[in-house]
Amino acid sequence: MLKIGDKKLINAWAFYDWANSVYSLVISTAVFPLYYSAVTDGKTVSFLGVNWSHSDSLYSYALSFSFLIVAFISPILSGIADYTGNKKKFMKFFCWLGGLSVASLYFFEDIDTVWIGIVFTVLASIGFWASLVFYNAYLPEVAHPDQQDRASAKGFIYGYIGSVILLIINLIMIQMPDFFGISSGMASRISFVMVGIWWIGFAQFTFKKLPNDIYNRKPDKDYIWKGFRELKLVFKEVVENQTLKRFLISFFLLSVGVQTIILLATIFGSTELGLEAIDLIITVLLIQIVAILGAFLFSRLSEKKGNFFALKIAIVIWMLVCFGAFLLHKELPNVATYFYSLGAVLGLVLGAIQSLTRSTYSKLLPETEDHATYFSFYDVTEKIAIVLGTLVYGVLYAITDSMQWSVLCLGLFFLASLIILSTLKKTKYVK
Repeated sequence: MLKIGDKKLINAWAFYDWANSVYSLVISTAVFPLYYSAVTDGKTVSFLGVNWSHSDSLYSYALSFSFLIVAFISPILSGIADYTGNKKKFMKFFCWLGGLSVASLYFFEDIDTVWIGIVFTVLASIGFWASLVFYNAYLPEVAHPDQQDRASAKGFIYGYIGSVILLIINLIMIQMPDFFGISSGMASRISFVMVGIWWIGFAQFTFKKLPNDIYNRKPDKDYIWKGFRELKLVFKEVVENQTLKRFLISFFLLSVGVQTIILLATIFGSTELGLEAIDLIITVLLIQIVAILGAFLFSRLSEKKGNFFALKIAIVIWMLVCFGAFLLHKELPNVATYFYSLGAVLGLVLGAIQSLTRSTYSKLLPETEDHATYFSFYDVTEKIAIVLGTLVYGVLYAITDSMQWSVLCLGLFFLASLIILSTLKKTKYVK
């Protein structure tokens, strides 16, 4: 068995990002939302006995529901996983659930099968986010504290590279369906299957190397109730640990801004700026590519200046992104070029903020064997932030009738996060 700190073990762990990130790019961001809109455009959708005239709302509600499910089950399952020492089995289960659900989106082909798209969207989202809880929890078990910034960054870099490769392949199929002897819709549906195969297939390399039950736990038969007790103990420790508690509050506030901007960036570009689909896809690819550089540069900055310093710089840049988006409007000459530029800046801090928050949280954890349970609180914080962020954005848009003001207001969440982060005391591994 590979020991903690071994480069082969760290690489194998990071490779799961290569496997699963195709879901977040191809399914969550690029191909599936466009396919869903094309199938349901201007049509009334029937789901669970309710007629939905605004099909995009149904899709949004479905995603929010999946986030709430993950927020509810992940602490419970994590407590059980820590008590039984079975993190890898849980991670495998949710990986297979997510991968098979994504592939099943192939059967969503018209307005009559929208229910298939919605059901498997929910299941795929649950599989993706729940598997990340256990994946993230492995970080302190595969890398020493002084290795965790680079290890976390390596994971995101692998993920960005892998997802861009598959997205380009999928876009070639969708843009040139005649060359492959298929329709554009069929090309999209084949893309969903490819994502599922990619995710499950490459994850096997990670599963082969990751250890299981490194603390040699021997659970009693009533492991479910013991798992609940484990959860209760960790929750009490999180509340009493002032540094960890404040970091989670800061993480929650910045996640409201980050996740909302990620989810709604393409909608902002199309609705508020009137950009074409090709402009939006180029921006998405640009963000992913620049994020590779961002994750690398900020991991090195954190090593030299400390995690808190690097995070503060990233948050300030996020605030500038919000202000830059506020200044954009349809009538602006060369607005697409400005949108690309903003996307490049966003990409630089996207890779940075995702990588650094994960490694910083890992380094703030006390000496513990309950890594999955601790990371479940990290995950729940992010999921609730996503739900709140999209709600706040929607409410602000309804009040102001302008996405520009909504984006500017999101900058206040970053400011609040920065203020709280500035109150945190340095620790042995985090400066």
